[in-house]
Amino acid sequence: MKAARYVRALLALVATGSLAATTGCSTLHGVTSPRSARASASGSASTSVHRPGTTDVDCNKAKCVALTFDGGPSKPTPNLLDILREKHVHATFFVQGKGHTDTYPKTLSRMAREGHEIGNHTWSHKILTKLSVRQIHAELDPVQEEVREITGHTPVLMRPPQGRTDDKVSAVLRKMGLAQVLWSVTAKDYATTDTAVITKRVLEQTRRDGIILLHDRYPGTIPAVPGIIDTLRERGYTIVTVSQLLAPAEPVPGTVYRP
Repeated sequence: MKAARYVRALLALVATGSLAATTGCSTLHGVTSPRSARASASGSASTSVHRPGTTDVDCNKAKCVALTFDGGPSKPTPNLLDILREKHVHATFFVQGKGHTDTYPKTLSRMAREGHEIGNHTWSHKILTKLSVRQIHAELDPVQEEVREITGHTPVLMRPPQGRTDDKVSAVLRKMGLAQVLWSVTAKDYATTDTAVITKRVLEQTRRDGIILLHDRYPGTIPAVPGIIDTLRERGYTIVTVSQLLAPAEPVPGTVYRP
């Protein structure tokens, strides 16, 4: 599956905690929302696209929200995968290379095997806007290669560390076939181990077509996931992958989406 086949726009996020991350970046073009992207894709010829997740969902009709996790796979990730399997939920994992994909390849393989979507979150979490073009490739290329070798699929989505991006970064990603996915919901779970606080923050911020950002390696996060899933479903949400949220539109490499 070649990344050049994908046509879609990325999420420029200005959610809690992310505004500071994007301040000072160059103006980005092609920003759109999942809903407007779906509208622009309606009526176009359908293409054969790998969309992780086993259930077809029409997010123009369903009240969808995407569940995403950054920075794995890590030691506790299999516990999260057990929960997602039990709840029949597919998530999008933006995986990191150093100390993660190279340390837990079996977990990465399981993610793909169980229908989860896998995106690129760089090799060592360096801020891409501070790097040269060559250095940006050094952060992204190894993860692309490892995911392809282990799962058989090359990522077409990525999440820039701290949400920081600019025109230079976008130009590199455009050539690589990667769209940038930010978020609209953050629990700041890197700063607390309180599961109740994480749950409360997610539920307070979640809206239709939103993208939830969590981290599977922090101790307070995984215990919060069952309650988050159950409550969102009680509120009428359908939990999907990022690609399902965007469907039938396809990710346009290099561009940014806003939930």
